[in-house]
Amino acid sequence: MKKMLPWLITILLAITLIVLAAFLLMDKYFGSSSNETKSAAQTIEAPKLSADELVEITSEITDIKTNLADQDYIVLMNFAFQLNDKKSKEEFDKIKEFEIKPIIIKTLADTRPEELKGSKGKDQLSAKLINLINKTLTRGKLTQISITNFVLTPL
Repeated sequence: MKKMLPWLITILLAITLIVLAAFLLMDKYFGSSSNETKSAAQTIEAPKLSADELVEITSEITDIKTNLADQDYIVLMNFAFQLNDKKSKEEFDKIKEFEIKPIIIKTLADTRPEELKGSKGKDQLSAKLINLINKTLTRGKLTQISITNFVLTPL
């Protein structure tokens, strides 16, 4: 029995380590991937707002027409930007034509048509834009981007 005790302890320790490693790696390999977009964006949870409050903090950019990374495709998009307060919206409105619109056009120029297919592609584009635009804002934060019009067509 004394000769078997070190072997039993070694086997139990090995089994414990294997189970612990499997438990820690389970989230990595079997976890849901639906949170990828949310973790990519610096989202700020907004409380439920009335229609009037929503209009006060929402700004639009319409008729963005540009080529994608694949020069054989053109996209026409409209966006609605929801900011965290009214002062942020005022600042956003002042800079949207000469700072925000070029960011959107550059981002679309680096995007392939396949990346915009489906709601997941549009969510990833929105997340990328939120991160880029929030870096340029000096007051407040952009909380949400909605794509209000989307046309993707080959030339």
